Amino acid sequence: MSVQANTGLKSVLFQRHIAVPIEHGSWVFLLGPMMVGVVVSGVLNSAQGWVILAALAGFFFRQPLTIWVKVMSRRRPSKERLPAFFWMAVYGLIGLIGVAGMLSQGLGYLVVLALPALPVLLWHLWLVSRREERRKPIVEIAGSGVLGLSASAVYWAGIGEVNWIGWALWLLLWLQAIGSIVYAYLRLNQRDWKNMPAMADKVRAAFVPLLVCFGSFVLVGLLSYEGVLPSLLPLAYLIQFAEAVWGALNPAMGVKPVVIGIRQLIVSALFMVAFALLWIHPTFGL
Repeated sequence: MSVQANTGLKSVLFQRHIAVPIEHGSWVFLLGPMMVGVVVSGVLNSAQGWVILAALAGFFFRQPLTIWVKVMSRRRPSKERLPAFFWMAVYGLIGLIGVAGMLSQGLGYLVVLALPALPVLLWHLWLVSRREERRKPIVEIAGSGVLGLSASAVYWAGIGEVNWIGWALWLLLWLQAIGSIVYAYLRLNQRDWKNMPAMADKVRAAFVPLLVCFGSFVLVGLLSYEGVLPSLLPLAYLIQFAEAVWGALNPAMGVKPVVIGIRQLIVSALFMVAFALLWIHPTFGL
């Protein structure tokens, strides 16, 4: 009986959709900036490990919390309340361990970077309670900005001080994330098109993502030309701009959302790798 009871308890608690974030696109907006922070700092030390642990715990905590809000809003069955509490406790404990580790390394000042996450999280949960969380690009843009702060935190933990480069990494990565999000919504909207539009209509529909992606390339190019940023860093922004041009000319009519998501995930991952390498390469970097 005890074996069956333990098996039953495990089946209740260990539910993937409660324990693991389901938004695949959000992973790259957290893991990518953390990778960039490590690479640009040039080290991987214990201080960064505590920051990464705390950031991952906060990222994972959001999923069971969202499930709990759905249960309270009667969008999910009440039987998911217990596993939601269980995983909130697990991730909360891991987060506290990460913060304690940061404090032991004298990184308490980095904890304040988590504060912007609170209003964004509350906004998201409010929308969830009202069944209005889907197709909200402004919320996703705000969320990507919060996740992008992990680049600054990991970088500063690596070098042991706060400087302007950490803020620059955050803003530069957020710039790309905004382009990625508005482009993804263009592709999702294209799915509903019934007939292939004229070229002018294709470009008009893609005006915002094209403007954001091209504007990002130009802005980074100007800063690189002035010597503020690595000379060839704009090349990383060509990846998303080229994808936006291709997507504008080749509408995703009838394409499954998962295919759109995976393709954009790959594009964003390529950007992160290119960004990091172009920043540190002795030929290209600062």
